[in-house]
Amino acid sequence: MTFLRGAARNPRSAAAAVARPRASSNPNPTPIVIRDEPTSAYYDDLVNAAGRHGDFATVRNLLNKRVRDGCFNTGDTFRFLTQAETSLSALDDLIRALSRLDGGFPRKSAFDALIARLCRLGRPEDALRAAETMASGGFGLNPVTFHPILNLLTRRGDFEGARRVAGLMRDRGVSPDLTAHNYFLTAHCYRGDLASAGRAMEEIEQEGLGADTRTYDALVLGACRAGKVGAAVGLLRRMEGEGVSPLYSTHAHVIKAMSKRGWAAQAAELVRAYAGRDRALDGESYGVLGSELMRLRKVEEARRVVEEMAEKGLIMGEKLREFYRSNPNVG
Repeated sequence: MTFLRGAARNPRSAAAAVARPRASSNPNPTPIVIRDEPTSAYYDDLVNAAGRHGDFATVRNLLNKRVRDGCFNTGDTFRFLTQAETSLSALDDLIRALSRLDGGFPRKSAFDALIARLCRLGRPEDALRAAETMASGGFGLNPVTFHPILNLLTRRGDFEGARRVAGLMRDRGVSPDLTAHNYFLTAHCYRGDLASAGRAMEEIEQEGLGADTRTYDALVLGACRAGKVGAAVGLLRRMEGEGVSPLYSTHAHVIKAMSKRGWAAQAAELVRAYAGRDRALDGESYGVLGSELMRLRKVEEARRVVEEMAEKGLIMGEKLREFYRSNPNVG
């Protein structure tokens, strides 16, 4: 059973019956002239130009050569693929070209980049078909391959589809890693569904995967969404005790939750309690606090925050800078 049959709700051919660009059948690549010291962006432009002309022999050669030149694939590598059916009709030709890339990293990374691009286009069925090709060919299938697919499905709230993908991963001998589990956890927490988040966390614990910064970020977000701000603060303290560095967004979740409940003083106290440890975190946290106070029209409190930012030399966003300039008598 292929990934496509097992995971897609509405299986469909990826426009294989649509006429493909005539040049795609040409086995002879266009001669490649590469400038001195090429960059990844430079190779992306060449790959996309060849892809738009259906010259997949050249695409294949460029993808091989860029790796040898130390220029790795990026989110723009397959930008020539768009939502247009005339573009996606060439997907079969592209997958065949990738299957003939040099083995190991060149082929594996190209497939991963293609899958990520298809997911950005909102096409998980096509992404799964590319993953099936990797599985059938032994092209280095691993959890990273599936991260964009799981991210897309869970963000959509299609947990049934995401669970099928996780099951298909296991069928292929690929165990979902912590990042894969975090996608489920984050999506549940974003919705404030603590019951489902709890079950997701139980799965993480049962598999002995521990918790990383994104796990804690999701839990803090979930607590804030569910109105349990005290629990969110407790999680921040637990992270500190375990030596886990929080994402900047983790503090922002709590600051915003406190501000929305009218706890501006407590939010300011939290920001100042963590001040001085990480300059970038300070800039983010003070910025979020100042913006929230401005939104709530707490002018005096906002003045004190922007004054502190100025004293600490923290970078302000445009709105905060304008507020600071418009309120010179801060303090």
